[in-house]
Amino acid sequence: MSFSADPKQPWSDPVLASRVRQGRRRRRWGVAAAGSGLVVIAGGVWLMAGDVPGPGGHEPMAICAVDSGTLRADVDADGRLDEILDPDRDGTGSVVFRSGDDRTTVGVDTARGFWQKLRGMPRADMKTRGTFGDFDGDGYLDLALFYSQEDEGDSLRENMVAHEVHYGPLARDLSSDRTGTIRMPNSAFVSGVRATDADHDGRAELQVLQSTGDGVVVRRVGRQHDGGVSVSREESDSYGNGDWHGFKSGWLDFGTGEGACERAGSFIPGGEPGPSS
Repeated sequence: MSFSADPKQPWSDPVLASRVRQGRRRRRWGVAAAGSGLVVIAGGVWLMAGDVPGPGGHEPMAICAVDSGTLRADVDADGRLDEILDPDRDGTGSVVFRSGDDRTTVGVDTARGFWQKLRGMPRADMKTRGTFGDFDGDGYLDLALFYSQEDEGDSLRENMVAHEVHYGPLARDLSSDRTGTIRMPNSAFVSGVRATDADHDGRAELQVLQSTGDGVVVRRVGRQHDGGVSVSREESDSYGNGDWHGFKSGWLDFGTGEGACERAGSFIPGGEPGPSS
């Protein structure tokens, strides 16, 4: 069947009519977004809360690895060093933000957006994993975030709701104005995640400890690529489910951050920083 479009009646051409309807829908979305605080970015919908502070404009400060489970860095670019804690080195850590005498602790699970939390609600055994490292080399700490479903016994449940990088500087809810996808070879459960800089090039590598079922965890390495992080299909190591903590590398690869620890002094949550030891 052929159609002849009437220039005065564009809907007589089904293709043109579809374009007109799409244009009207886009205009309606734009008006709704402006009025309600909804923003559509690259196919995702974000809820903008008016009381969430944005990151400051301070230039990057040196990153200091205190020990294997503790970093000091200016996460929110307000000119004050914050403390990043992951004592178990498994990606379940938190950030202690400093503001004058106040200390605010924010866990990595806070970084999940509204839709990610909504999508994960009906599922059992969903776990958040995240690690901090400067993946794009701009001097600010970024957050690599995963939200996936734990295995059922030895059987994989490939359900990964979140796999993305929040590029720094970060707001105090660990959100970011700039995000990128973590490209994964599969959507199996992420048991743990770490950031390293083994080659000391200023760009962190992402170490993903991921289940393959049957009680086995493999380590895969991801690097910044094309606006996000690409994780290799190649398995660097293989571990038993309870043994992958034996992978030694992590934040200590970052080094001492050119005197950041000395300048910051001893970080004391709940009080003023004291002299360096």
